[in-house]
Amino acid sequence: MPSTAPVARPSFWRRISLVQWMLIAVVIGIPLGFIAPEFSASLKIVSDVFLRLIRAIIAPVLFGVLVRAIGGGGSVRDLGRLGWEALVCFEVFTTLALLGGWGIALLLRPGVGVEIPGASEAVVAQTVAFDQVILNAVPTSLIDAMARGDVLQMVVFCTIFGVACMLAGEKARPVLDFAGSLADVAFKFTHVIMYLAPPAVLAAMASTVAAGGLDVLVGLLKLFVAAWASQLGFMVLVLGGALVAFRVPLRRFIHFMREPFLVAFATTSSAAALPHTLEDIERFGVPRRVIGMVAPLSISLNLNGSTLHIALATVFVAQAAGISLSLEQQLLMLATLKITTKGVAGIPRANFVVLAALFQNFGLPLEGLAVLLGIDALIDPIRTSVNVVGHGVAPAVVARWEGATFPTDVPTDDAPRSAP
Repeated sequence: MPSTAPVARPSFWRRISLVQWMLIAVVIGIPLGFIAPEFSASLKIVSDVFLRLIRAIIAPVLFGVLVRAIGGGGSVRDLGRLGWEALVCFEVFTTLALLGGWGIALLLRPGVGVEIPGASEAVVAQTVAFDQVILNAVPTSLIDAMARGDVLQMVVFCTIFGVACMLAGEKARPVLDFAGSLADVAFKFTHVIMYLAPPAVLAAMASTVAAGGLDVLVGLLKLFVAAWASQLGFMVLVLGGALVAFRVPLRRFIHFMREPFLVAFATTSSAAALPHTLEDIERFGVPRRVIGMVAPLSISLNLNGSTLHIALATVFVAQAAGISLSLEQQLLMLATLKITTKGVAGIPRANFVVLAALFQNFGLPLEGLAVLLGIDALIDPIRTSVNVVGHGVAPAVVARWEGATFPTDVPTDDAPRSAP
């Protein structure tokens, strides 16, 4: 006889997600900064502890992610024509995303007027000769670079090491397994310390508002508007433009991608939308052989929404800190971001580890991360959705590049599945 005992429901506190806790922290932190500015300023130590823990995991994340992503891509010979076409497609999309986010931030200047506590303590990078920049990017020891927190040297070493693993083939399998395990453990570490994010966000928002007043709220609102406008603009102009340029049926594509987009928007998780994405791009008409090669690579190497946001957030913090970046510094930052954004798909808040690595290397204040984390919950839905749309556009473009044709009709009896 089946049991009639009522199923225990989770407590109220367990039903609140981490994102909701961070939004609650923002709602509490903003008025607290106005009401009790002196007390709010003393809370800065809470966000400082959180940021130190983020810094502690940078080196393991970079080594694990970059070596796994680059070395695990298969041999150069096995990559084949499809793989190379996919890589060209990804690099074009992510480069345009990076430049788009950077350009929107320079145009709208959302960080101007925002005062970040502790920003004056940041060490601004010195302008040095180009040959010295190149020399300083080459490590003499990985351990030394990790100990000093020199992110650029770590990126250079891990990139070359990953290429060497790819060339070594099966002999490098134990190394790649280790890198994969290290990355997984590092992200679990990140997951654990993210439980400190709500008090860190509360402390950061309170101390920032106490220092900057209404200008902070105006700056965060401008960042929100800039983020949504740039993400939507990229999706329509770049991704939509690529579909039109390759003569992919636009209305049919929108019909089949609408559900993965909505799942990603509702869950803020590319992983949750992945089954729908793979199924629906096949129903749209992309051949399985293209999906099998392009889709796995796209998930790691084609993070358009995340790449755009990281560029935008970097310039926002530089503007808020009053740091003027030279052209050489901007180009070096863009090149560093181009590499460090690879392979972090599906990892909640992994963008903040990437930003922490960049900020530490280029003298931007880490305190800006906690401020970004406060508004991130409002930006994450559209950022994740653009990532997912990019995962659908890339296989369709590569399929057309290969000469595939798609039906042009739009099904009328295709009721959307319910989101999980």
